[in-house]
Amino acid sequence: MRAPFEVLFEAEGLPEYALPVDLKHLYGRLGFPDRVIYANFVSSIDGVVTLGANPSAGSVISGKSPADRFVMGLLRACADAVVLGAGTLRATPGHLWTPAHVYPALATEFTALRSALGRSAEPALVVLTGSGELDFSHPALVRGAIVMTTSPGAKKIGSRLPASCELVVLGKGKSLDVGRVVGELRERGLDVLLSEAGPHVTGQLVGEGLLDEVFLTLSPVLAGRGKEKRLGMVEGIELLPAKGAWSRLLSARQHGDYLFLRYGVGKS
Repeated sequence: MRAPFEVLFEAEGLPEYALPVDLKHLYGRLGFPDRVIYANFVSSIDGVVTLGANPSAGSVISGKSPADRFVMGLLRACADAVVLGAGTLRATPGHLWTPAHVYPALATEFTALRSALGRSAEPALVVLTGSGELDFSHPALVRGAIVMTTSPGAKKIGSRLPASCELVVLGKGKSLDVGRVVGELRERGLDVLLSEAGPHVTGQLVGEGLLDEVFLTLSPVLAGRGKEKRLGMVEGIELLPAKGAWSRLLSARQHGDYLFLRYGVGKS
């Protein structure tokens, strides 16, 4: 990808990092507050972000757009940690949640950005699982991750996690409290958090008022819905008509037929 994004709109006063020249040339300005949680999704025109049992739904919906993959890499490069649920891990076999994995052509620039920001060489990977149902041979776990679970989940996991992983037990119930998860990560100094979790974890973050921003790639495709369950970006919580989380447009970019939107998430 050589052509830069066309900036259609950018709100004033947004934080700005000193991006390496190649990253700035392609994307323009980007930065985050010192403490933030932002999510990244790709959606079809008709609002589909998952494809049922189909693995790697994001790649299918985006058509493996180089521009979308670049943005994924850039957002990972900015983060202290990437957070995802066990469902996302299962649906994406072979994936590594690093900037270079998704856009290797600019691996050096991503590393330079992280160094300039005082970040570790790669973002920490945080995997959330209430049940403890994991593919322990997944390469992302083999490389190392912080696995957060409950007491029942920890019992199911036992000693099967790779030695490179750390197991953190939060709570005795069947489901994780995302507020406790975020609190634990903050105590570890992981303040800039990218969520690549699915719609249900996103719903929990929205419900707890924890999600600050969302980056949404609008792919020029109609996905449709039939017998197979296909989800939107936020699941497990109803906002409208009682109290919709009205949000503020922070930026809009275009690359070919794709739109790249950034919103400051309103608190419901």
